Formats: sequence, C-alpha cells, structure tokens
Amino acid sequence: MVGPGGAALTASAIKQRARELGADLVGIADGAFMDRLPEPGGVQLRPSRITDFDGDRVIVLARRLGAGTSRLTRWDERHKYYNDELALTGLEQTALELVLWLEDRGVPALIVPPTHVDPWRYSGDPEAHIEPLLSLDYAAVEAGLGTLGLNLQLLTPEFGPRVVLSAVLCSADVDCDAPMQRALCLGPACGRCLRACPGDVIGHWERDWPACDRYRSPHGFAQLTEFLGEVFDETDPEARAAMVRSRESFDLWQSILRGAGVLTGCRRCAEVCPVGEDYEALRDAQEAIAEGTEAKELRLADMVAAEQRSALPKDYVERRRWIGELGRD
Repeated sequence: MVGPGGAALTASAIKQRARELGADLVGIADGAFMDRLPEPGGVQLRPSRITDFDGDRVIVLARRLGAGTSRLTRWDERHKYYNDELALTGLEQTALELVLWLEDRGVPALIVPPTHVDPWRYSGDPEAHIEPLLSLDYAAVEAGLGTLGLNLQLLTPEFGPRVVLSAVLCSADVDCDAPMQRALCLGPACGRCLRACPGDVIGHWERDWPACDRYRSPHGFAQLTEFLGEVFDETDPEARAAMVRSRESFDLWQSILRGAGVLTGCRRCAEVCPVGEDYEALRDAQEAIAEGTEAKELRLADMVAAEQRSALPKDYVERRRWIGELGRD
C-alpha cells in the first residue's frame, strides 16, 4: 500500500509509529482469516461483526502495567484499580493517535476497546457474562504477541499477563504476524494463578467468567444494580439515607467517575504469574501466595495427573491454537 507522496505503508512502519505513540508491544493479525476461525465458548473473534469494510487487519496494542502496582498483594486494592485505569486510558490515546495517523495516509481505521460489549446482547441479567465485541486476548495471540494461560488470559514473553490491550481495525495491505506455536504457560504444573485466585474461578484451561466478573469488575454494573435494588427495598427512611451515604455508595460513585473498579479490578492471577521478563522485579513481593488451600492443591494434582495420561480437557482441545502446544524441549 502506498500513502500520500508515494511513501509505502508497511507493517514495520505501523509498528514503529505505534511504539512512538506509547505502545510497548504491537502485532498485526489477519482479520479476514480470523473471520473464518471457530469461536470456542462464545468468544468473539470476527472483525466483520464490527465493520464490513475495514477489518482485514487487526493491529493489537499492548501497554505494560506498572511494577509498583503489581507488587501490591491485596486483590481489592483501589490504588491498583486507578493505576490500571490510567494505563488503559493512555493506551486508548495511543490507539486514537494511530487511527488518525493511518487515516492521514488514506487508510480508514477504528478503535476496538477491550471492554466494549454489544448492548443489544444484554439479556436483562446483570450477573450474566457478556463477551466483548472482539476478544483482544485471542486477537493478540493471532498477532504473535503471546499465548493464553491456564486461566485463558494472554501471556507475553516480555510482561507475562501484566498488560492492558487495545486494537485498531483497518484494511491496510500489510504483512501479518504469525501466532506462537509453543505455550508460554506451564499449566497446572505451575498453577500459581489458580492458587492465588480469591474467587477460585480458574479450572483446567478454563475460567468461570460470571464468577470472575464479580472480582475483575468489583464495582461494575451487577454490583450497582444490586446496591440500588437494596436501597429501593429498604422501607426505613433513615436506613435508606445511611445506605446512600455509605462507603459502598461512595465506591460505586467513584468507580463510575473514572472506571476504576469497573473497567479495572482484581488481577491476582496476573501478579503471581512467573511468565515474563518483568517478573524478577515482583518475585520478592509475589512469590508467596497466601490464598493457596489444600483443596486447590488437590485439584491441581488431579489436573497434572490427567495431563500426564494425555487426558487433556475439552477446553484445551478447543483452544489449542491459542494456548499453544504444551511441554518444553
């Protein structure tokens, strides 16, 4: 593709510009190919659901999360929520500037935020999990940035799972990256994500997403509707007024104001993951896992035994492309 003035628009030029704008990692996936892939477990992989014209390429952008926040060990640390929200805001600005740069070169483009869901898919149940319009974890694997872990979260060689993601769709005729073939995750033989999970939502290459949502969005829509319902049901005027002035009400208001606790929340599984060149800076704070239990250890032992018998679960088989081949040379 040739831009204004005859300058060639290449994958390398796009990646260089994305890094100049603040992305720590950038890869390009083949959106037209993603449209033909199976979608395991309701995961949304098809750019054509968003645009009929400008989805042949999915430019996936990643920004690392701060090491200081990843050294905080409480899952419900609001300071962490705010730092993560600021990182996400910064990455969204990077994505916007990249869109404008592409369009200056004659390439229409649009942003896919990581938390954007289709409101028409809302069923009226605030507890139900709704998949985003495009799964950026899976798109990042297609763009060569990493592989999925035991909890189906993106792992990268540089920062493990400690990244936030955004994406830009366009149809620039540029080269795409290839997915990694080998899994970065050691699976249940490591199991640190499962041990650390405060909601115990991680299984054998799968995750209980509705249960996880209560933690990763602790002041989100479900909690807001639940709290408002309790306020409406309270018949004592003084008790109702106290609820409106409560800490819970304040947290919800503060989260709506910035998205901290709504778009960001628990990431204990990411903090304890040993994958990533950045983990050495976290090891002294995160090596010990206080949330481990005997029941979790027994479940992990059962998973390890199953894999030793080559009895891999359906969830792995369906996601093998994105998890990668298990084992080490």
